Amino acid sequence: MNSHSKLQDIEIGSVGKQKMLKEKSLFNIKNQKNLKSVGLFALFVGPALLAFTIIVLIPFFTGVYYAFTDWNGVNGTINWVGLDNFKYLFTEDKQFQQSFWVTTKYTAVAIILTNIVGFTLALLVTKMLKTRNMLRTVFFMPNLIGGLLLGFVWQFIFVKGFASIGQITGISLFELPWLGDAKTAFWGIVIVSVWQGAGYIMLIYTAALQNVPQELIEAAKIDGANRWQILRHITMPMVAPAVTVCLFLTISWSFKVFDVNLSLTNGGPFKSTEMLALNIYTEAFVNNRYGLGEAKALIFFLVVAAITIIQVTYTKKKEVES
Repeated sequence: MNSHSKLQDIEIGSVGKQKMLKEKSLFNIKNQKNLKSVGLFALFVGPALLAFTIIVLIPFFTGVYYAFTDWNGVNGTINWVGLDNFKYLFTEDKQFQQSFWVTTKYTAVAIILTNIVGFTLALLVTKMLKTRNMLRTVFFMPNLIGGLLLGFVWQFIFVKGFASIGQITGISLFELPWLGDAKTAFWGIVIVSVWQGAGYIMLIYTAALQNVPQELIEAAKIDGANRWQILRHITMPMVAPAVTVCLFLTISWSFKVFDVNLSLTNGGPFKSTEMLALNIYTEAFVNNRYGLGEAKALIFFLVVAAITIIQVTYTKKKEVES
């Protein structure tokens, strides 16, 4: 019995040892796989993450710090002023408040017009037209032109081109001082921005419209639905995800408009069309009040972030409901 029990103990011990070795081997293999995954992540994501940190995160948090200082952006003297910059912006800086109002008004108008024009163009180029491919190219081409160049081109059109057409035709619309009056200069920026951005928005809506099932449209026509009813009750709910994307893009573009504003009017006449981005640039790099400019930029960031989050959340809910 003793020898038999000893054999059993030896067998149990060898089995336990084999089990431990097997578990250890599996643990080592799992660790190797984890290390390999970490290595691959570092290899492929690491450079992008490092670049993002250097280019975006570090300047962002550094800017947040400067927003609470009086640094002029040139010398090394930096004094902590706390909330003084923000108090000044909301109480004494009338130009900042005017720029904020002009930017808000411009954003509301540009969002509506860009999406309406882009969606209308998308409806046009999704029709069975022989020239639809050429039309897509023509409508998208303005988006390929840089904002600065676009502004200078349209500046020539508004000042020289429209004046010549007005002299020839006598149409009062072309004889207006387009860039010399506050109201017409504002609408001049809107026209150029919509002309540039509608083509890009058109492509997004075109892709969405092409995914609308034709069976639903044909069934609606058989049931007697007219074009407006089909558009409202079938097409629009089906392209709701594209609406979310297009609204997000146009809100971002409109709030951040800078190059067209700089090259077309440079904020004139008398700073009546100075948008917020141009106002921040002027404050920081022209007036050499970098701390104040960063305070404006921080407020600008918070406002745009809040509006875009609300917009995306609201339109996403509408997608689910539709």
